[in-house]
Amino acid sequence: MDIIIRNACLKDGTPLVDVAIKEGKIADIAPKVEATAAREIDAGGRVLIPGLIESHLHLEKAYIMDRKPNRSGTVWEAIEITKELKPTFTREDIMERSHRVIRQVVRYGTTHIRAHAEFDPTQGFTGFDAVCDLRDQYKGIIDIQVVAFPQEGIFKAPGTEEMMYESMKRGADIVGGIPYNDRDYKEHIDFLFKLAKEFDKDIDLHQDFKDDYDQDTCIDYLARKTIEEGYEGRVSTGHVTALGAVPPEKLKDMVKLIADAGISIMCLPMTDLHLGARKDTYNVRRTLTPVRALRDGGVNMCLATNNIRNAFTPYGTGDLMQTAMTAIPAAHLGGADDQATVLDMITTNPAKAIALKGYGVAKGCVADLVLLDTKSTTTAVIDLPERLFVIKNGRIVSQSIRENMLNF
Repeated sequence: MDIIIRNACLKDGTPLVDVAIKEGKIADIAPKVEATAAREIDAGGRVLIPGLIESHLHLEKAYIMDRKPNRSGTVWEAIEITKELKPTFTREDIMERSHRVIRQVVRYGTTHIRAHAEFDPTQGFTGFDAVCDLRDQYKGIIDIQVVAFPQEGIFKAPGTEEMMYESMKRGADIVGGIPYNDRDYKEHIDFLFKLAKEFDKDIDLHQDFKDDYDQDTCIDYLARKTIEEGYEGRVSTGHVTALGAVPPEKLKDMVKLIADAGISIMCLPMTDLHLGARKDTYNVRRTLTPVRALRDGGVNMCLATNNIRNAFTPYGTGDLMQTAMTAIPAAHLGGADDQATVLDMITTNPAKAIALKGYGVAKGCVADLVLLDTKSTTTAVIDLPERLFVIKNGRIVSQSIRENMLNF
């Protein structure tokens, strides 16, 4: 064997196990693996989980907060500031900031990123091409899916429609969109499905990012369109904060429609709590998508970072455990039954959303694993544990402390 992790906890209340890794895969899981390995780690009862999945992140916009601050704290000022700054981004600038983010998130246990990479007629493909190159550079350390993301809209920014096609040819993995920032959301969504079907790509949108609900919402149309096009299970949406303002009698039907369409929803608490409800003068709303109602209605719920230290989110480090911890009080996930579902929202649920194969802690799965400095799966998020070892494709890519420290 290449690596054996001994005495690991996979689930509270079950016996500790040894996990053996060979040639990038989990070769065996047993109470006692008799084989030996070139590297053996005694977990001492600590929790072993599959790699964390960052399902919604903007790499090329990270760490630009100091260049021009968002004074109002609104999403619209954030969009305008970023639109102004993007033409000043050089490839070297983007690469330097993205390297910083990727190295951080690897240390925090993230093994996969779905990155929304922007382009428009003003900045061209500078940022998009850089993210595609990062996908290649970090292969074997972290997997990156590249979303073709038209932040400035498609039809209100002439030339972007052609760039969407070009992005597919340049290697985009996913068709991205932002219906609320275009001249007509139905036209925008219809185009995305046409493009996705032509290139056989999944779809991932920035969706319904607003505080209030109106009768003619994008998510209704998106869900019906997904079913009509036979795209169930192939569509994801980030934000969807408008759902939080939907009356209960209406919400139940909408949740069922979303679940029937197999749409995954990425709640982005760091950003949405910061930007939302800026016009509320009292009893300020949380402006999050209704995580519990969606989860209970069968929707695949994920938690993700979105932005790091820019006009959209002027803080953060990319630590998904911290994001999940933020969601626990903000989305009322602190109860014992609710809390038990949160770790899945940064592991198995986003793995499903981004269509990972061979993911998990089971024999035959890809050996993407994280050893946490906690002995309880139940409290794995609220402990905010140190990531002791991060293993990608059967290779240790990050180690926080010396192995002999595990005895402490």
